[in-house]
This record gives sequence, C-alpha cells and structure tokens, in this order.
Amino acid sequence: MSLPQSINREKWIVLGMLWLVCLLNYADRQAISSLFPLLERDYGFTKAQLGLIGSAFMWVYAASAPFAGYAGDRQSRKGMILVGCLFWSLMTVVTGFCGRLWQFVAARALIGLGESVYFPAATSMLSDYHGTRTRSTALSLHQSAVYIGTIVGGGLGALLAERFGWRWAFYGFGAAGIVVSLLLWIRLREPVRGAAEITCTPEDSIGVTERRGFVETFHRLARTPGVPMLLGAFACANGVAAIFMVWAPTFLFEKFHLGLVSAGFSAVVAIQLASAVSAPLSGILADRLALSIRGARMIVQAAALILGSFCVVAVARASTMEVLVCAMICFGLCKGAYDGGIFASAFDCVPPQERASVAGLMNLIGWGGGALGPLAIGLVSSYGSGTQMERMSGAIAWSGIAYLIAACLIIAALLSHRKKNSA
Repeated sequence: MSLPQSINREKWIVLGMLWLVCLLNYADRQAISSLFPLLERDYGFTKAQLGLIGSAFMWVYAASAPFAGYAGDRQSRKGMILVGCLFWSLMTVVTGFCGRLWQFVAARALIGLGESVYFPAATSMLSDYHGTRTRSTALSLHQSAVYIGTIVGGGLGALLAERFGWRWAFYGFGAAGIVVSLLLWIRLREPVRGAAEITCTPEDSIGVTERRGFVETFHRLARTPGVPMLLGAFACANGVAAIFMVWAPTFLFEKFHLGLVSAGFSAVVAIQLASAVSAPLSGILADRLALSIRGARMIVQAAALILGSFCVVAVARASTMEVLVCAMICFGLCKGAYDGGIFASAFDCVPPQERASVAGLMNLIGWGGGALGPLAIGLVSSYGSGTQMERMSGAIAWSGIAYLIAACLIIAALLSHRKKNSA
C-alpha cells in the first residue's frame, strides 16, 4: 500500500518543519554549556555545581519521558509538539534572568520537562509519514538537526554572550522558539496513526492502545525481545554524548587556552558536522541493507560504536589541536552513524501504536543513565590527584568503555530480534 501523492509530498514538508524544531531543541540545550566559564567566573560555581546544572535538565527530561511517550500514542502529537516547543522556549528566556545556583538548576529542569514531549511525538509522527523504505532516512535526516543545533547553540550562544552578555544568548534562542511555535500552529498536520504501515489499520492501532494502561504498556515493552538491550545501549552511548555536550567547551577552553567563542564553537563543530554528515548516510545505508538483511539498522549501529570507542580515547589524549580535531571528526562520524538508527531500530521491534511509548522509554533510560556522565566528569575533575585537566582527560578517556558496552548490547538485541522473528 503506497501513500497518496499529497501525503508523499507532505511527509518531506513535515520533516523540514520538525528538523527546524529539533535544531532549536538542541541549540537551547547546548547554549549553557558554552557559557560555563562565564558562570564559573561570575558566580564562583565549582565544576561539580556546573555538572549539576548540566545534569538537572537530563534527569527531569528522562523522568518525564515515559509519560510524554504514553501520551504521544494517545493524544494529538501536533498539540504536544506545539505546547512543548512554546514552553521550553519560554523557560529558555527565563534562564536569562537567573543568578543563583538553584535558579539555574530549576530553569534547566523545566526546560527538560518541556523538551521531553518532543522526540516521542515527533518520531512517531514521522514514522506515520515514512514507511520502511524511507523511515531510517527520514529519522536520520531529522537527527542531523541535533548536530546543527548543537553547533548553533555552542557557537552562536558564545558569540551573543561576548557581544551582548551571556543573558542575551537565552533571550535570543527563546524568542526564536516562540516564532517557530507559531509556524507549527499554522502549518503542521497530524497524520493518521499507522498510515505508512501495510499490515496495520488505523482502527486496529488505536483500539489496541486504548485497552492498555500506563503500567501495562511499559511492562509489555520491557518484555519485548531486543528492546531492553537497546535501552541499555542508549544509556551507555548517551552518557558519552552528554559528556561531550556539557564539558567539551570547558575542555578546550582550559586545556588548549582558546577564547570563549573559539572554545564554544570548536568544541562542537568538528564532532557535530561529522555526525550531521554520517547520520543521514547511515540511515540511507540501513534502509538499503534492511531490504535484504534482517536487523541491518542494528548492525550499522554496533559497528559505529566499536570504532567510536577508540576515537573517544584519542580525543581525551590529544596533545595538539591538529590531533584533537582529527580525533573529534572520527568520533563524530561514528557517533552520527549510531545516532541515526536510535529510534528506527527500536521501531523495528514494536508495533506502530507503541512507537511514541518506546521512544519515551528510551529517553527515560538513555537520558537518565546518560545524565550521570557529565556529573561524573565534574566530580572526578574537582577531586583526586593530579591537575584538574589531567583528571578530566583521564575520565573522558575511560568513558570509551561505555561505547564498547553499548555495542555488545546492540549485538545482543540483534540476536534476540532475529530469534523472535524466526520462531
């Protein structure tokens, strides 16, 4: 069953709109990390306190994700995306008025609450527009906005801070999100659930969802072959990603003595641009391989994580900017190849009516576990033997083990998924 021509055209328009929302989603997250040196200077925050600010977002984001996913399978996804974007944009503006540690922590936590509704609803919506032939491509293209948004948040946030003061970074990004919310209200369209599937009718998918309660839904997902392993892999991989998102600007600022703008921009541009290139390419490759190889999306992810583990160590141990940039590019290529299949691989394991729920569950485990990464780096950097930068470099290098663990878990998920389908 092919989609009508109007929907076939609409699916790429929707992808473009959600790409823009996703860009702002990550720009808001990254902006504060590039400003850590200023907050440390102005308010005397320790590395552990800055790590707490970075992790507060992730903890609330993770805790609210299952509820957002459950609602995403039952409520208007357009409404959830619209309200979420407007709320987190307003809270970004509020961050510009903060001046105490608890205020920064509270503001970041509320931004996490607003942003938690986005990915379950958005990925579920995209999967109803894009069938199995283009799903990995669409979701990986959407994922590329994560990297561009991180670059914009780190570089533009630092630039606004140097030119006008750090508060204007939050005022600017928040205002942009409010404008985009208006665009969504005018143009975004809600698709019929299960529209891109051959074997599932909209009536079937809605009926099955309505009969399951919150606990039953997630209990079923936790028992679905392959899903628990993918959850664990996401937690490990996201921990490493969170470390780079939160601490990379400070790492370059202090180890290589770059200026604030250069550190905020250079810390993310090499990794994120490489990821922005590799994520769509890995999605296209996975879609092609999936036509003939069962579990192809997971195979691509596992290979990327194995190679990426060596790149993490290379970044931490780099002694010159030239070596560092090369290592960051290689890490970015591997990171993007894994990230591009995060939700597409999980969607291979569950029916259409549970996609938002499994995305919410993945964000709970992935960001809940991943939030420990930045906090751990902050604690190790603040206490122990050696210089602060030596402790930070060593901690980042050891985090490469998390990538290897994630690869093993994805291989286990692949074997479990194949066993289920062959039974």
